[in-house]
Amino acid sequence: MEYKKLKTLAKYPTGKLNSNAAVENGKYPFFTCSHDIYSIDTYSYNGEYVLLGGNNASGDFPIFYYNGKFDAYQRTYLIQPLSKETDTRYLYYCIGLKLKQMKSNAAGTTTKFLTQPILNNLNIEYRDIAEQEKIASILSAYDELIENNNKRIKTLEQIAKNLYKEWFVRFRFPGHEKAVFEDGIPKGWKHKTANELFGITIGKTPDRKVFDYFSATEEGNQKWVSISDIGNSRIFISNTKEYLTPKAVKKANIIIVPKGTVLLSFKLTVGKVAITNCEMCTNEAIAHFYISNDNLREYIYLYLCNFEYSKLGNTSSIGTAVNSKIVKMMKIVVPSEDLLEKFHFIVEPIFAQIRLHSENNAILIKQRDLLLPRLMSGKLEV
Repeated sequence: MEYKKLKTLAKYPTGKLNSNAAVENGKYPFFTCSHDIYSIDTYSYNGEYVLLGGNNASGDFPIFYYNGKFDAYQRTYLIQPLSKETDTRYLYYCIGLKLKQMKSNAAGTTTKFLTQPILNNLNIEYRDIAEQEKIASILSAYDELIENNNKRIKTLEQIAKNLYKEWFVRFRFPGHEKAVFEDGIPKGWKHKTANELFGITIGKTPDRKVFDYFSATEEGNQKWVSISDIGNSRIFISNTKEYLTPKAVKKANIIIVPKGTVLLSFKLTVGKVAITNCEMCTNEAIAHFYISNDNLREYIYLYLCNFEYSKLGNTSSIGTAVNSKIVKMMKIVVPSEDLLEKFHFIVEPIFAQIRLHSENNAILIKQRDLLLPRLMSGKLEV
C-alpha cells in the first residue's frame, strides 16, 4: 500500500464568514464547525468539495461531501484535490476514517482544533484513480440509501408537524367549531409544567481524562448521546458516535434511559429534540423526559419542536443555554385526553414508519463503517 501526505494530494483553504451569517430558510447550505448544516442566502463557492470543521470541543469534527453552491465558516476547511488523479469522494472517506482513528487513539486527551500541520501530515492510502472511484462508488451507495431514508423521514415528519400545527396551533382540531376557549386554550385543556407531567432527569459526562470511560466500539458498551447525535438524527436515535464502558456507567453513577424517552438539549444548542430507540445515556447538556402515557409521546415531541425557546432565557439557534430548573418548569399546554387519543391514532403509524427507516439507517451505517477500513487497508479487494 502506498501512502501520501494530504498536503501533496489536496488544497484546503478555509471559509471566510462568521457563524452568525446563517439565516433561516436560506437558499444555499452554510457549513460551519457544527454537525448541523445551516443555510444562507448567498454563496461563495460552487463545485465538488470535502467540507471539514476545524473546531470541536469534543474532538468530533464534522465532515461532509458536497457538490454545488454553498458558503462556509472561517474555521471550515474546503478540501479539493490538486489533480484529476485524486477523487474527491475518495478523499472524503479517507479523511473521515483518519479522524475516527485519531479520536480512538487519543488516549483520554481531546484534539479540539484541526490545525493545518495536522492536516498536512495525514497519511492517505493512495491508489490509482480507477480504484479510488470504485471504492468511493461502493461506499457512496450506502450513503445514497441512507440519504433516501432521511428524505422519507423528513417528509413523514413534516406531515406530522403540519397536522400538529393544524390541530394544536391553529386550533382546527375535530370538533373545534363547538369549542369554548378559556385563558387562550379550549375548555378541558390544561397548562402544566414539564415537571408535573413526567419525570425528568439530566444526563452526565464522565471525566474524559480517564481513558477507559470511553470506548471506540459499540460491542458490550453503552450508547452515549451528545447534542451532535441529536442533530444528526431524524426523530429516533439508534446510533451514537461514542460509547461508555460499563466502568464509566457504574463509577460515575450515570443514568441509563429506556427506549421511548424524549430528549431535549438545553445547553450549547437549545431545543434539539429526539426520541431514544433503545437504552442510552446522555451528556449533561440533555434532559430526559419519561413519558408513561403513550398518547402523549408524539404530542410532546412535536410540542418541543414547536416551542419558542427564546422565552426561556438567553438562547439562539446556534448557542447558549438555559438552566435545567427552567427546563423542568417549562409550561406545556395539554389537550383533552380524547383529543390526544385521536391524534395518537393518526400519527403513531407515521412515527412507526420513521422508526423503521431509522433502524434501517442504523444497519446501513454499521455496514458501511465496517466496510470502510477494510476497503482502505486493502484487506478487502475492490
